[in-house]
Amino acid sequence: MTNIREQLEARERDTLAPQAAKSAASRGRLRPEPEDEIRPAFQRDRDRIIHCKAFRRLKHKTQVFFRPTGDHYRTRLTHTLEVSQIARTIAKVLRLHEELTEAIALGHDLGHTPFGHAGERVIDSLMPGGFNHYEQSLRIVDVLENDGRGLNLTWEVRDGIAKHSKGKSGAPVGMPPAMRASTIEGQIMRVADLIAYINHDIDDATRAGLLTPDDLPQGPVRVLGASSSARISTLVRDVVTETLAADLSEIRMSEPVLAALLELRTYLFDAVYENSTATVEFKKAADVLTGVWEKVRERSAEFLDRRTIEHEGVDAAARDFVAGMTDRYAVRLFEQFFIPKPWAID
Repeated sequence: MTNIREQLEARERDTLAPQAAKSAASRGRLRPEPEDEIRPAFQRDRDRIIHCKAFRRLKHKTQVFFRPTGDHYRTRLTHTLEVSQIARTIAKVLRLHEELTEAIALGHDLGHTPFGHAGERVIDSLMPGGFNHYEQSLRIVDVLENDGRGLNLTWEVRDGIAKHSKGKSGAPVGMPPAMRASTIEGQIMRVADLIAYINHDIDDATRAGLLTPDDLPQGPVRVLGASSSARISTLVRDVVTETLAADLSEIRMSEPVLAALLELRTYLFDAVYENSTATVEFKKAADVLTGVWEKVRERSAEFLDRRTIEHEGVDAAARDFVAGMTDRYAVRLFEQFFIPKPWAID
């Protein structure tokens, strides 16, 4: 007699597209473990990510604007949730594996630093061999979570997390096979990430007074739409239509829509991400993380993981500690290290 998990796995085989990943056909975990009686493998991965500590810390990590006073600016957590929603929408329409898609989306930024990409640049400059947040995301799920045991996720989720990043100029589609995720669900991640942050960063930058809707380049606006909702609808529809036309061989976009999206991203780098007003705060964040990095290395026995120091060195331990911080913890630790306490008099 089959259990509930096996019934759900059979449902996947019956209802998902032939090109979709199937839980029962997963390439497995880093360490073999018994299957759950109720949840298929990818669903378990999704649940493990949601319940891990690194996921909870995302609520206090910068997306674009540092420690905003307004209640409606995105954080790294709300960005992750918006990516997940867009990714699941695409997966559902294409009859792909929604829980696998969601697990990759929820885990893709676990390794992001405090203070957003400014923080990533600082740690990249301080860490011998450099730093990439997607590599750190994989390190979190493989090693750092669960007191050094990691989350022991499936190969498919780990592959999607490791290959989601595009950088400043990378395209979300059309990469050589070696550079894209091995599952089509993993390929959705790159597209959904870009769709989400382009649109919510326009919204946040408008809220911050760095731009107005009329400032956006009119070519992309004519192609994609004048509102966030319209642009997301256009982009999702294009991804779905083009991917279906290619018989789900890979995630695709049409040339006009892709060109408009990339032009909008280039504009945001000039107007928002590298804006002179914003970069003043980036410099402050860099000073905070640089100071904290130096002090925790000096006081490694007090702050850093002993096992990591023994096996990988003090720099690796400092990277894990500093990259895992929230914005507010980094500021609080900086104050502890460098700001004198008031003298108390009875």
